[in-house]
Parts: sequence; structure tokens; C-alpha cells
Amino acid sequence: MKLTLIAYTHRPEPWVQDALDMYAKRFPADWKLDLVELKPESRQSGKTTEQILATEKERLLAAVPKGALLVAMDERGLDLSSKKLAEKLGKWHDAGEHLCLVIGSADGLHPDFKQGCREQWRLSSLTLPHALARVMLVEALYRGWSMIVGHPYHRE
Repeated sequence: MKLTLIAYTHRPEPWVQDALDMYAKRFPADWKLDLVELKPESRQSGKTTEQILATEKERLLAAVPKGALLVAMDERGLDLSSKKLAEKLGKWHDAGEHLCLVIGSADGLHPDFKQGCREQWRLSSLTLPHALARVMLVEALYRGWSMIVGHPYHRE
């Protein structure tokens, strides 16, 4: 299974990159994780939020791997337990899917982009900094993998 995480982000703090690298290295070769960082549109440009999101949507669409199953991260998305996430990952792994998860910029994702996604997930009811959301999402994917293969990382 190929996993791609696309995120709008400014240069992350070293701890963020260290955490992302740590989890990416833990995945086995057949669960390759790629991290794609896109630069957010400037909020100082004088453009409206709608114009900014439309520009970012076009950059996102260009970055999404062809044929990938898209999941948007959204504060109003589906709230998954680790067990439910593992079940979804297992099903998609068995189907040979390429999963692409997307974290938008400070203003989120364009509504048309979200509608084009297979699913929308939320990480928390709390508002999270984007850097922390990225780390939490990658950890959740790793935890899901560990549950599928019976690795002792996750304990019930």
C-alpha cells in the first residue's frame, strides 16, 4: 500500500520533521509513506479566502497522485477510532489502493476539493496546529498498520 500525505505548511520546526521521519521509517517497504509539502498561498496578497482556497485547490489537484483514493482532513469530518482506522486501512491495503490524505492550509480546503474526496476525517474536536496534526495523522496511520499486522505497538 502506498500512503501519501499532502499538507500545506510553512517550514516545519525540527521536532516536527524528526517525528514525521521517525514514523515514516517505521513503516515496512510495502507500506511506503511519502510526505508532500505545499507552500500555502500568501494571506497578505489581498485575495479573498475563496480566491486563496481556489488557487490552493489547483496546486493540490496537481500534486495528488493519479488514481489515488483521496481523504481530506477536516474539522467536520468522520471521527474514527484507531480500530476503525485500522479496518479501513486493511481493506484499502488488500484492494491495492494508493491512499492520499490531505491537510489544507490555515483556511482549510476548498469545498469542491473536499466533495471530490472519498472521505473526510477529523483528528480531534480541538483546534490543532497544522504541524501537530501532521504528526498525529502519521502516528495514527502507523498505529493502524501495527494493529493490522499484530505488532505490539498498539495495546487494548
